[in-house]
Amino acid sequence: MSLIHGVGDFFALDIGTVAIRLVQLSGDASHGWTLQKFAYVPVDRKILEDGSAAGARRLGETILGAMQQAGITTKNVAVGMPASKTFTTVVKVDNQSEAELMNTIKYQLDKYIPMAIDEATVSYVSLGVCPHDATKAEVLVSSTANAFAEARMEMIESFGLNVIAQEPESLAMARALMPVGAQDARLIIDLGERSTDLVMMYRGVPRLVRSIPGGLMLLIKTVVAALGVKEEQARQFILKFGLAQDKVDGQVFKALDSTLESFAAEISKSIRFFQSEYMNAPVGGIVLSGFAGMIPFIAEYIEAKTGVPTAQGNPWQLVKVSPEQQQVLQPVASEFAVAIGLAERSND
Repeated sequence: MSLIHGVGDFFALDIGTVAIRLVQLSGDASHGWTLQKFAYVPVDRKILEDGSAAGARRLGETILGAMQQAGITTKNVAVGMPASKTFTTVVKVDNQSEAELMNTIKYQLDKYIPMAIDEATVSYVSLGVCPHDATKAEVLVSSTANAFAEARMEMIESFGLNVIAQEPESLAMARALMPVGAQDARLIIDLGERSTDLVMMYRGVPRLVRSIPGGLMLLIKTVVAALGVKEEQARQFILKFGLAQDKVDGQVFKALDSTLESFAAEISKSIRFFQSEYMNAPVGGIVLSGFAGMIPFIAEYIEAKTGVPTAQGNPWQLVKVSPEQQQVLQPVASEFAVAIGLAERSND
């Protein structure tokens, strides 16, 4: 959201649905990043969903404890904003000078966001000339309700921290996961607990941003209903066996097939929409993150349904990690896309 630069050292904070992740990097995008400090702390969902003062206090204690565990001393923090609380879109306007473009967008924001302008916190950044129409320029516009943005900032700053940026989680994770050197378009997909973020990246910037309802919890509830097991066992089945048809008699695959069919249809819909807007831009691959990067054989399933090469993403692709750090991170490394993307924000 707030695109603030030149703030010195800062760390990234990803308040997830089941864990808190902290990352502090050194370096830059030009010369490469090095992991300095990190923390991963599982958190009871009840604490994360508790909107009371007591709940905020417990969350603050957890974050400060994670900072101490990681050895983070800076108070500057970049925070992820849940996709469910943000609206992000790419708009096209007549091409003009940068100053004129920003002025045009400023006075037309109410046309691009789904809420009253005086009730919203809005950020926008130029993406440059439209790749297929030199008469148009593209601008990324992101908004969230003032009430949420201000409450989130006040809560975090009440812990003694200094919020220097708030950014939609979908944009942060796409920054970390976009394959290095890719010239074609790539669809980045993050399957969360309750929703799924899709970001189409092309020429280094997002061109399509969507959030669709339904995440791992939807898959769990589907398996619970089909197999008559408890939620925790259903979660274990999905993350251990995935869509393997030779495990538990293929029951997990059979239970999830129709749900995942709809999921794949949404992916194909996003690809078709992008290609209708960018007719000369091939989609060279789908990159999976979050639980989509953890469920066995889901990449093969999506590739078969969409016809687009699909693979698990690596959010650490640009970050140097020591062998000791790798050993600690190994069980949860795939869950750090948002935190790493926040930490890789430009600091020029």
